[in-house]
Amino acid sequence: MTSAPAITAATSRTLPVEDAPGLLGLLPAPGGALAWVRAGEGLVGWGEAARLETSGPGRFAEAERWWRELSATLTVRDEVGLPGCGPVAFGSFAFSDDPGHSVLVVPRVLLGRRDGVTWVTTVTPECAPPGEAQLTRDRVEPRPPQGVRYAAGSLDVTAWHEAVGRAVRRMRTQGSPHALDKVVLAHDLLAVAEAPLDPRFLLERLADRYPACWTFAVDGLVGATPELLVRREKDAVTSTVLAGTARRGDEADAAGVPDRLLHSAKDLSEHDYAVRSLAEALTPYCADLDVTGPHVLELANVWHLATDVTGHLSGDPGSLALAAAVHPTAAVGGTPTGAALKVIDELEHMDRGRYAGPVGWTDGAGDGEWGIALRCAQVDGPQARLFAGCGIVAESDPDAEVAEAQAKFVPMRDALEGA
Repeated sequence: MTSAPAITAATSRTLPVEDAPGLLGLLPAPGGALAWVRAGEGLVGWGEAARLETSGPGRFAEAERWWRELSATLTVRDEVGLPGCGPVAFGSFAFSDDPGHSVLVVPRVLLGRRDGVTWVTTVTPECAPPGEAQLTRDRVEPRPPQGVRYAAGSLDVTAWHEAVGRAVRRMRTQGSPHALDKVVLAHDLLAVAEAPLDPRFLLERLADRYPACWTFAVDGLVGATPELLVRREKDAVTSTVLAGTARRGDEADAAGVPDRLLHSAKDLSEHDYAVRSLAEALTPYCADLDVTGPHVLELANVWHLATDVTGHLSGDPGSLALAAAVHPTAAVGGTPTGAALKVIDELEHMDRGRYAGPVGWTDGAGDGEWGIALRCAQVDGPQARLFAGCGIVAESDPDAEVAEAQAKFVPMRDALEGA
């Protein structure tokens, strides 16, 4: 575990803001951008009041303990009182227990918007004045990417096609019918620009094209995920499960796609595994749980089968503990979980990093939102590592899965196109 220098005698001040512009438009500089925004509302932050880096199977418990202890040291002055007010930690967690790098970041300045109410939170030493003036500092405009070139990642398209084929053959010929029902296989794509990439430009492009997604940035991981892993607000818990996908093609045929997706035995089977794994993981924490779906979610690049899961907590677990309990769902790992993770290790030939892990935020009261880090890239200077994955079942066609994965690269590739 590593962390920023301890903040002692610090105050978290939350004040209402009038007539603030768009959240993403206030991120002042490329480095350290933090964001969780959907349809113009959410949270953005910059600067670091505190930071935790952790790894291994105990990463979630360590992060929750660190955040709880840190929150207890702060003097909180909150004049707004909504979820996301007061001290907030943005987080992004590794998909795997090993290897893996996970991080929580507490920004020095945070801007939030919810139900039309906007606020600013600053975390500063006791003697410092409130931080409203931070919002009016000179802003360096985002730089569009220039001269982006692409190269194969750990597996090229042909090798990944072969990996999918091996997984399909295994499921079709395995001796036990329950040895492996579904596995999610991913691969990566490298993008290299002529100059360091500005995450703020990517965020603005993603938010504009995918307003129904949660656009996020934490420690260089930038993306727009359509999948809400878990949201906690007081005793209410919510999740949106996505599994089963149809890529966009001929728009003349678009009207028939949702109905075909809702009647596809292959996609419904894949979707059911994901819903059941999420519901089974949440049930021990809930007094009641309601599963509604599936319905079809339409995005600019694909359609997804989607199911909403809602419930009421029977105890007081925080949002971070709930995210730990449900990760990884069958939507990003497979089922049974243990068997699927072994096949992923065998066939993917890469470290997913924080791709497909929980990403989001938690506040001092334990409320928060955690999505699954999909449609994303790890940005490091002029390089971005893009990720895409597909749920594979015995009925899967490797050619169709390759085409689906290419469609899932589209959001980040579009964002990297520049002006």
